[in-house]
Amino acid sequence: MKKLLFAIAMIACTCMAANAGHTIYVSTTGKDAVADGSAAKPYYSLQQAINKAVAVSGTDTVTVDVQPGIYTVQQTISVTQSPKTPLLVRCSDNEPAVMSGAIAIGNWQRGNHGLWTAKVPATKQYGFTFEQLYVNGERAIRARTPDKEWYMVKGSKETVHYNGNGRAPQYATQQINVDKETLATIASLPFEQRQNVMAMFYHKWDNTRRYLNEIVPDSGFIFLNGPGMKPWNQITRGSRFVLENYKGALNMPGEWWLDQKAAVLYYIPRPGEDMTTAQVAAPAIGTLLSIEGAANAKVKNITFSNISFQHSAYVMPKWGKDSEQAAASIPATVHLDFAENIRFVGCDVQHTGNYGFWFRTACSNCSVKHTLISDLGAGGVKIGDFDVPADTTLATRGIVIENNIIQRTGMVLPCGVGVAIFHSSHNKLLHNEISNLRYSGVSVGWIWGYTPSLAHHNEVAYNHIHHVGWGELSDMGAVYTLGISPGTRIHHNVIHDVYSYDYGGWGLYTDEGSTGVSMDHNVVYACKSGAFHQHYGKDNIISNNILAFGQYQTLQFTRVEPHRSFTFCNNIVLADCGEIYSGAWDKAKIDFHHNLYWDLRTKDPKFLGKTFAEWSKAHEKHSVLADPQFRDAANADFRFKNTKAAKKIGYEPWDYSKAGVYGSAEWRDKALMSDDDIARFRQIIISREKECSSYYSAH
Repeated sequence: MKKLLFAIAMIACTCMAANAGHTIYVSTTGKDAVADGSAAKPYYSLQQAINKAVAVSGTDTVTVDVQPGIYTVQQTISVTQSPKTPLLVRCSDNEPAVMSGAIAIGNWQRGNHGLWTAKVPATKQYGFTFEQLYVNGERAIRARTPDKEWYMVKGSKETVHYNGNGRAPQYATQQINVDKETLATIASLPFEQRQNVMAMFYHKWDNTRRYLNEIVPDSGFIFLNGPGMKPWNQITRGSRFVLENYKGALNMPGEWWLDQKAAVLYYIPRPGEDMTTAQVAAPAIGTLLSIEGAANAKVKNITFSNISFQHSAYVMPKWGKDSEQAAASIPATVHLDFAENIRFVGCDVQHTGNYGFWFRTACSNCSVKHTLISDLGAGGVKIGDFDVPADTTLATRGIVIENNIIQRTGMVLPCGVGVAIFHSSHNKLLHNEISNLRYSGVSVGWIWGYTPSLAHHNEVAYNHIHHVGWGELSDMGAVYTLGISPGTRIHHNVIHDVYSYDYGGWGLYTDEGSTGVSMDHNVVYACKSGAFHQHYGKDNIISNNILAFGQYQTLQFTRVEPHRSFTFCNNIVLADCGEIYSGAWDKAKIDFHHNLYWDLRTKDPKFLGKTFAEWSKAHEKHSVLADPQFRDAANADFRFKNTKAAKKIGYEPWDYSKAGVYGSAEWRDKALMSDDDIARFRQIIISREKECSSYYSAH
């Protein structure tokens, strides 16, 4: 599976392995009870092998050699002690060693109406439950209705019973008004089964997930109990929702439902699936690998190579999961605290119910390279804590995320982010393919406004970020920034196909308080709400970008402030749909100069109602209205037929084919989205918009 890319991935480990003085073996045929870690008596458990490895003294690298195959992880692999000598945990075969947090479910029986059933002994014996399921490596869908799109909320009312204090949380009841027909399939359920039905609400930039407390079908009321709604993101008229986890919703191939009381799993196979031979995995472990040192004793100097972490679980608490931007608190499959010089090379993290990686507290000089991070319940990678550390010296810094494929995020919690940098500095996100996301691609910073921030000097460069949003949530950016962030630079990225549900599907998005951010040498196109938007901020520099084909506008600006909001220079702006400018561009302190504008619809485009001559005289001298002479912009070829017009504004061309992953053809091909997914994304846009950019017409 990884023949060519594995050779590349192993280069980083060659020096460590070449002088390996001690090797400990792990095999799917190993038996821990009699193992000593030798080739003749290997361990089965990676935990046992690491426990032995960290205790080995010497000057040479210790190698844990894991043979390929699937290993069932029954509890989190935990590393709390730094090895006495550098440690390499590797699978040296072309195929990876898979650490799976799932139990296998078999002995399927054919039932009526296309249903198959299987008993789940662990559910009967231990109360085991799960909310994700995989059949032959493909994520199945927990029974939901409607099967496509959503139901709509007609109105809501909240009663707060207790405001909460330091010891107990707020407690409230929400009455949600919906169409009576929406509740038809759950009206006949017994009371105890109704309370197992989950409602997931989509509103603005995040989701609320709650089990139903009660329903009144004749009145069209759903009642939820738990914390009060967030004042900035309430469930209200126009919010959307789905109902999930009851047998009446089980009607489509690929859907499943677990009867917890009877300990029986129901499934409708997809075409071509043979349940007599299918490999069915139900995740049982949330975090598969935990590396956790202490403030005075970090875990250091471990490299993982060609190890696959699969089937991590997310089970929603009984009280639900409240709205939360970026699903910030959701755990990760691989979790690190107080870690230094921990490296993941040529690994993969797949089929998760949560995030992929989280470098949370006091991590430094760590990296993830050449790794596939795919099919994620929330997002891909989190860096730093979402709470400001009481001791700022414990803030994570210096994490490198390079040459990775991060794709298919938000499969359980759509508001997960491809890569989120919270209270953390001096990180580098380089040459990643970040695609097929339900929410933002990269989020940098976690302070709303002008309070000092620990997120600064971060670099986001040469990434390919695309097919973001899928029309599910709003207020997102392919690259999204927050707060005071001197030294942060977003450059040489290719960004395209961002489509939100309602407002706010932007390419580059400097949100609340973004300050000192440079965004340059990016190619950004086909974004619903525009290639660039600043909500409010200070002294940002937007320069030398190609900004093209916004659906509603190409450029947007919101809040006027007394200071200089940003500099906008040396950019090429190409429009063919919507407005060029939207917002208070003519009222703010913005330093415009040396930009090129062109509108494919007319030779006399308007700039907030003004002709170009009027606009440039009042706001930005030294800019031009001219055809940029792209080879074939409608087909996303932004190379120049000639550079005469671009030279007039000092635009510096660059080879944007360098954005995205690098390495073997096999690795680069793996980063490609399927033609079917691209077509489905485009169809969502075409079906909703009366007028589309020529970019979509051309395709």
